Amino acid sequence: MRLPMKPIARSLPPVRITLLALLLAGGMAAVRAADPAPAAPARMEGNRIDIESQLRDAMKSGDPTKKRLNLLIDGKSGNAGLAPGAPPPINTVDHQAPAAPAVAGPRPREPGLVIRQQRPSAAATPAAPHKEIQWGYEGEGAPANWGKLKADYATCASGQRQSPIHIEDNDTLKGPAEAIQFSYAPSKGTVLNNGHTIEVKVYGENSLTVRGSTYQLVQFHFHHPSEERINGQGYPMVGHFVHRNELGQLAVLAVLLEPGEPNALIQKVWTHMPLDVNDSVRMPPDLIQVGEILPKDQRYYQYIGSLATPPCTEGVLWLILKQPVSISREQLRLFGQLYANNARPVQPTHGRPVRDAVLITPGGRP
Repeated sequence: MRLPMKPIARSLPPVRITLLALLLAGGMAAVRAADPAPAAPARMEGNRIDIESQLRDAMKSGDPTKKRLNLLIDGKSGNAGLAPGAPPPINTVDHQAPAAPAVAGPRPREPGLVIRQQRPSAAATPAAPHKEIQWGYEGEGAPANWGKLKADYATCASGQRQSPIHIEDNDTLKGPAEAIQFSYAPSKGTVLNNGHTIEVKVYGENSLTVRGSTYQLVQFHFHHPSEERINGQGYPMVGHFVHRNELGQLAVLAVLLEPGEPNALIQKVWTHMPLDVNDSVRMPPDLIQVGEILPKDQRYYQYIGSLATPPCTEGVLWLILKQPVSISREQLRLFGQLYANNARPVQPTHGRPVRDAVLITPGGRP
């Protein structure tokens, strides 16, 4: 259709802009300005206000008294009904104009300005929340998958010094070794059920000294069955006593547990054992005496490994006492009811040396 236009100097009257807005609301518009020299149509995009501004600019050039607007409305096509690169179609109204000269053949196409209105996109369907998988000992969070659960856990899969390991006497470095100097005193503690084990946070002056460094006791916890294997043998349970020195380096003392007489330290811990995950119980002052769980024979294996739980940080000094300590079957059964299996499988040694302290310098229990 042809819209007669009055001469304009710099901008379109508001009524024309309103008409344009109504037309654009129904679909895509192809607007052509009939200037003498034919040219390829220009394409522009934007919202309604942008299109009005572009239209004003297009109408400023040439003689406004000779301007014609050819509008092609198409609500389904993404390019105003035009094939890519095609000129605008001939407006049939052009052939009915009385002032048009009689020319044989079809009227030449006029250059134009193709404007496409940007419509607001439909609201995106919200993605389902990502389910974070917690590490554990079975299912999707099992030890074989720890390295995939978080970037921080990558060492669990790629590390070359992981724990625990299978220790075989034939592959160890046998010889004399320094005695571990234990300094444990009656202390207070808090028993925590952290969802992976029963852990006891210890407060007080408790330490061990080895390799010229003193490590302060931070906490101890238990695994059922034991994570360590010695000469092909596993144990029903193990206690890990985690120490840290002033440089932040870790040393873990492992005490193997086997059925026998009740253990005095474990009896105190089990008496205050919390039942719910993330629940904790404060123990009476001076009740914790770590020396009660140490064996008389304090020879040990020593190697460099890692934390046995995520993030599996390496560079941990492991000290595994050779002589197991007794724990009653009732004490074993009680822990097993909460954690039937919270042990990481043994990891490759990758040629790491393991010291076998067959002889140690004199030393005794604290």
